[in-house]
Amino acid sequence: MATCHCLLLPAPFKPTSKITCSSITTQSQSAKQNLLTLISDQHRGLKTQNDPIKRSSIIQAIDAMADLGKDTVTTDDSLSATWRLLWTTEKEQLFIIEKAPLFGTQAGDVLQVIDVEKRTLNNVITFPPDGVFFVRSSIEVSSSQRVNFRFTSAVLRGKNWEIPLPPFGQGWFESLYIDEEIRVVKDIRGDYLVVDKAPYAWKE
Repeated sequence: MATCHCLLLPAPFKPTSKITCSSITTQSQSAKQNLLTLISDQHRGLKTQNDPIKRSSIIQAIDAMADLGKDTVTTDDSLSATWRLLWTTEKEQLFIIEKAPLFGTQAGDVLQVIDVEKRTLNNVITFPPDGVFFVRSSIEVSSSQRVNFRFTSAVLRGKNWEIPLPPFGQGWFESLYIDEEIRVVKDIRGDYLVVDKAPYAWKE
């Protein structure tokens, strides 16, 4: 019987760095799209309040984004922007969004306006065409992803009037993931926030 002897040679070495980079980019885009798809029909979080299964799925998607961003710095100049609410678990914001029609208005864009250099944060809820409620805060970067804040004043403003309100509270938030389009946040109370960059810069 004839015998065939085969010599097994090692496969040529192929650099993996390019593949790995591409894989990370693909993973990031996939995780991001999954999160945005999950929150796209949730009315900024109003529908999620009564849907614990959906909430769990969204938080899992946020955790996946946090894993991708865990070794990154998110408190540098990239944090400075007008950020617009896409989804949140924050009950106070959701209450105002939901109940605004009872006062004859609708909530427009809900914003976080951050300036790292000036150490300022404005939390803003707009009521088009002329109404706005905003809370001014001072901020201090405390780590690569955490920012401490302290409320300094609050204002409820209409077209021709303004009511100052007393400031209240302090805390911190962590930007778990940030890129050119979105930011994913967790705060001191365990609430979550998903925002995108607004196509405009909000000014007082």
